[in-house]
Amino acid sequence: MSKGLEFFRKMLEEERDRLRAELEAARRKEPLGNIGYSNHMAETATEAFEQTKGQSLERRLERLLADVEYALSKFEKGTYGICENCGKPIDPARLEALPYAVLCFECQHRYEFVPQKGIGNI
Repeated sequence: MSKGLEFFRKMLEEERDRLRAELEAARRKEPLGNIGYSNHMAETATEAFEQTKGQSLERRLERLLADVEYALSKFEKGTYGICENCGKPIDPARLEALPYAVLCFECQHRYEFVPQKGIGNI
C-alpha cells in the first residue's frame, strides 16, 4: 500500500469519533410531541415525517459506526485492506474513498450485480 496503514487507522478513528458525536447529538434531540394530536392533518404529517427522518438518520449513523468499528477491528487481526471475498489487497484509492470497505472493487461490483448471492459466494 502506498499510504501506510496508520494513515487509514487514523482516518477511521477520526470517522468513528465524528459518527459517535453525531449519533449522540441525534439521540439528544427533543422528540416531537405525540403524533396525531394536532387539529391539522398537514401538521400531523410534518411531525410524522420529521420523526421518521430522525429515526432513519440514527439507523444510518449506527450502521456506519458499526462498519467503521469493524474495519478498525481488522487492524488487530492483521486483515485490514484485504478483500473478504477473494483475499486480494483492496486498492488504496478505494480505501481512501471508503476506508471501511471490506471488498475489493471487482468483488463489490459482482456483489452489487448478483444480489441473490452472499459475500462469500460471489
